[in-house]
Amino acid sequence: MKGQEWYQADDIAAEYDDKRFSRGGQLIDQREKRAVLDAVSPLEGKRVLEIACGTGRFTIMMADRGGDVVGLDISAAMLQQGREKADRAGVSDTLEFIRGDAARLPFPDDHFDCVVAMRFFHLADDPQAFLAEMRRVSRGRIVFDTFNRFSTRSIYNWALPMGSRLYSRREVEALADSQDLEIVDAQHDFILPYGLYRITPNFLASPLRRVGSGVGSIPKADRLASVSFWTTELE
Repeated sequence: MKGQEWYQADDIAAEYDDKRFSRGGQLIDQREKRAVLDAVSPLEGKRVLEIACGTGRFTIMMADRGGDVVGLDISAAMLQQGREKADRAGVSDTLEFIRGDAARLPFPDDHFDCVVAMRFFHLADDPQAFLAEMRRVSRGRIVFDTFNRFSTRSIYNWALPMGSRLYSRREVEALADSQDLEIVDAQHDFILPYGLYRITPNFLASPLRRVGSGVGSIPKADRLASVSFWTTELE
């Protein structure tokens, strides 16, 4: 995985949420959470695994809505942040955080109703191998997102500290097909890239989002979206 050492640093974990999901980044957080809920709801009685759960943004949300959730991450510092947040949210009884490697998931086959991986595949050095592990432990849905090759993100991707793996839609379709997964839903969003929202003050972020969403609603304009949310099921 790209940036593995950087990601596990204590200071990165301490500042992760504030740097990415404050100011205009709150709009990113809201949109990503809506995409996850669209894909996995209803959650009551479901056993869910989130890979690369970080500080628990999605795990806590899913546990709060009735899921029996496991969050797995390589970073002990990120997991500690997640445990503290889960305690404050009162969901520790239905949420377990485990340190582990997404390439070798410590679970038996068909163990979860749903597996979620957000902000993960852009750092994957072997996405097919990671998806194969996700498919092995899921008996139902697999949900993930990708950053898109033909989008505004490609303009500045080279300047990012770790860069990102960018995908075309055909590549994602081929990736799903290689694991006998059917894409049952795909949402494409953010004509304006994530990075722009993160540096935008709150009072400008919402108008900026409306402009981006308006452009994206034009027929075929979503082909320029920088992010895609994919919901797949076992064929």
